[in-house]
Amino acid sequence: MNIAVLSRGEHLYSTQSLLKAGLARNHNMEVLDPAHCTLAVAQGKAVLYYYNEVVDDLHAVIPRIGASHTYYGSSLVRHFQSMGVFCVVGAEPILQSRNKWTCFQVLAKAGVSVPKTILGNVPDVEAALAHFGKGPVILKLLQGTHGQGVILAETHASALSTIETLKTAKARFVIQEFIAESNGADLRAIVVDGQVVAAMKRQSRSGEFRSNLHRGGTAEPINLSHVQENIAIRAAKALKLGVCGVDILESQHGPMVLEVNSTPGLEGIENTTGIDIATKIINYIERNKRT
Repeated sequence: MNIAVLSRGEHLYSTQSLLKAGLARNHNMEVLDPAHCTLAVAQGKAVLYYYNEVVDDLHAVIPRIGASHTYYGSSLVRHFQSMGVFCVVGAEPILQSRNKWTCFQVLAKAGVSVPKTILGNVPDVEAALAHFGKGPVILKLLQGTHGQGVILAETHASALSTIETLKTAKARFVIQEFIAESNGADLRAIVVDGQVVAAMKRQSRSGEFRSNLHRGGTAEPINLSHVQENIAIRAAKALKLGVCGVDILESQHGPMVLEVNSTPGLEGIENTTGIDIATKIINYIERNKRT
């Protein structure tokens, strides 16, 4: 098959891992930089140009769409879908997962447990904070990755002032309960084609509440319980994501989904678990797109 990885960073670990996995399976692999794609509609058909050459021979694409390029990247994926090209993740699932509030709404509809969350444009901030009692709260911008745009407000006063600042700046954000019992740890599960293929436990460094590896957190491989595995699979299914990373927090009420990533990084979890996730993604394409 002819398979393209949509990526702005050809030399990034995840991109290279996917290229090597596809080549090892005897597929024709290439990287398409979205910045050099021109989208067009002509004579009732979607047409795509790459460096002014028509692209019409692809069987599948693997989107690696960065958060700062969500709008154009999702439009590019939708264009490939219009052309009948198999996409590992679709345009709408990318958009839904990237907006944290939309993601929580979709998960709630599917009955997937998430931390208590309130959309930030509340008319009465005091009343909104009352839903969380006197403990700390988390404030999150609707779009952000690697723990960016996430604030821990440890007191009522700091939460109140931060929310007022965010509202004045017309930022889009959510207010979320702080799960203290997680002790700065979360679980990252990679779901491919409806199955958890790898999982790791991430622990935040001392003095940091975010467990992201980019923030200095540490990781170790883990075998998920049946309940943890089930919630990861249900989250992926609710968002219609063929491939995704699901972040899970352990609370006193059981596991909760914290976030779903439609373009999960492969470096940390492949190195931590020793599992070749890239090959599992290629296998997913093979099962769903026959030449």
